[in-house]
Amino acid sequence: MGGSLAGRQMSKVCAVFGGSRGIGKAVAKLLVQGGCKVAILSRNLEATKATAGEVGAHLALSCDIAKEEDVQRAFQDILKNLGAVNFLVNAAGISRDALLMRTKSEDLLSQLSINLIGPINTCKVALRSMVQQQGGGIVNIGSVVGHKGNVGQSIYSATKEGLIGFSKSLAKEVGKKNIRVNVVVPGFIHTDMTSSLDKDSLSQMIPMGRFGEVDEVANAVAFLLETPYITGHALVVDGGLQLQI
Repeated sequence: MGGSLAGRQMSKVCAVFGGSRGIGKAVAKLLVQGGCKVAILSRNLEATKATAGEVGAHLALSCDIAKEEDVQRAFQDILKNLGAVNFLVNAAGISRDALLMRTKSEDLLSQLSINLIGPINTCKVALRSMVQQQGGGIVNIGSVVGHKGNVGQSIYSATKEGLIGFSKSLAKEVGKKNIRVNVVVPGFIHTDMTSSLDKDSLSQMIPMGRFGEVDEVANAVAFLLETPYITGHALVVDGGLQLQI
């Protein structure tokens, strides 16, 4: 993004859900550097405030994206403090790995609620102001596991592949309103979620020979937010691991 976004998007208001750490934090930092007014949201208010202070974000809010009333309240707070949201990034996500026969019902439901229902809720609320403004950009964060599959991650995979189908369908619904909806699909990235993985052996599966960095994913998100004629696309950021979706 760098200089191309800076100067062009000074008035853009950006909401980054799941922005307190990992990919979401990197996205928030990059958007702030690009001159956007950024609101960071997560369930942990203290962590969100700490990240906002670190990256220079303009607003920190607590929000459970699985609850539509929480999402509605969050967008009202953003409107009051920063203005109507122009860009939405959904980076919140959890994983509760287990074979399906051993998966607890609460773990199944929590993954569906945070990884799939949550982004649907934020998109639904964000679209109200975007339609009024006749424009906007949404980027949802998926995972190559959704398309590729992985043992012990059947529910997580279902949520992430479902997010791609949802995003592509939504892009067709709102394209005439000049609202773009895309997905960034990371592969193996250095985050808390991948900290316990065997990076040496897994890196051998990646043509580029290494895990990706959160900043590299953030650059892909920023590219899709600022590019005016790309919608309904899944941009894979995986070092060559996964075939194009």
